Amino acid sequence: MSAASSPSTSRALIFQITSGVADSQSWERFVYLYGPQILVWCRTYGLQDADARDVAQDVLLQVSRQIERLEYDPTRKFRGWLRAVVHGAWCQWVERNRGTARTAADSGIVSVLEQIPARDDLLARIDAEFDRELLELAMLRIRRRVEPRTWQAFELLAIERLSGVEAAARLGMALGAAFAARSKVQRMLREEVARLETGEGID
Repeated sequence: MSAASSPSTSRALIFQITSGVADSQSWERFVYLYGPQILVWCRTYGLQDADARDVAQDVLLQVSRQIERLEYDPTRKFRGWLRAVVHGAWCQWVERNRGTARTAADSGIVSVLEQIPARDDLLARIDAEFDRELLELAMLRIRRRVEPRTWQAFELLAIERLSGVEAAARLGMALGAAFAARSKVQRMLREEVARLETGEGID
C-alpha cells in the first residue's frame, strides 16, 4: 500500500537479524514492532486470546531459529515471510489440538477447525486491516501538520471525490491551488505511511 519506492520494513533491523549480527536490543525492537502484528494475525485465525498468545510465542521462537537462513531481499516484503511463519505455526497448533477438539467443544477449537477460511482470503483481509490502521494513523498526524484549507481540499477531492471546480468553489480557492493542496497531502501521507511501516514513526 505504500509508495513503491519506500521500504515496508526497517531494512537495517532486518539485515542485522538475518545476517546473525543482531544484539539483544535488535531483538527487543523486533518484538516491539512485530509482536502486536503477529498477535493480530493469530487472533484473526479464530484463536482465543490465551491460544493466540501461545501461538505468537511459538512464532517468535521459530523466527529466531529460521531467520538467519532467510536470504533477505529488500525488494520483497519481509512481512510476507513473517506471515507465512504465522500460518505455519497456526497449522501446527491445529494439528496438535485435533484430538482435544473431540472432547472439549467449549474450548473453541471445534469452531476453529470447522470454520477455517481460505488462506489467501484471510491473509488479504488481515493485510487490508493492518494497512487501514496505518493509513488512519498517518492521516491523523498529517492533518495536524497542514493548514485546515489544505486538508479540506484533500478531503473534498481525494475522499469525497468532488470535481475540482466544485471543491475550489467551496473553499474559495483557485482550481490549481486546490489540486496542489491535494497533491501535497497525498505525498505527505505516502511518506508518513512509509515511516510507520519501517517503525520510524512509532513513538
